Amino acid sequence: MNFERITVNPAQMGGAPCIRGLRIPVATVVAMIADGMNTDEIVSELPDLTVDDVWEALRFAAEAVRERELPLHHAA
Repeated sequence: MNFERITVNPAQMGGAPCIRGLRIPVATVVAMIADGMNTDEIVSELPDLTVDDVWEALRFAAEAVRERELPLHHAA
């Protein structure tokens, strides 16, 4: 999958995947969604982002999880 809006620079944010070279990590955007914010609220909070940036961050995160095939452990 090709991600045009996601950048990784070892000299920026510890090499964490960020959006368009900004100092806004993908993980920050995903956490905002997890906290219940919608795309409009995120763009309002982080005005350097667009709605398309938010959606690409979510697609990137989903692909990262898919690549790792993280096992789910169920409590007994």
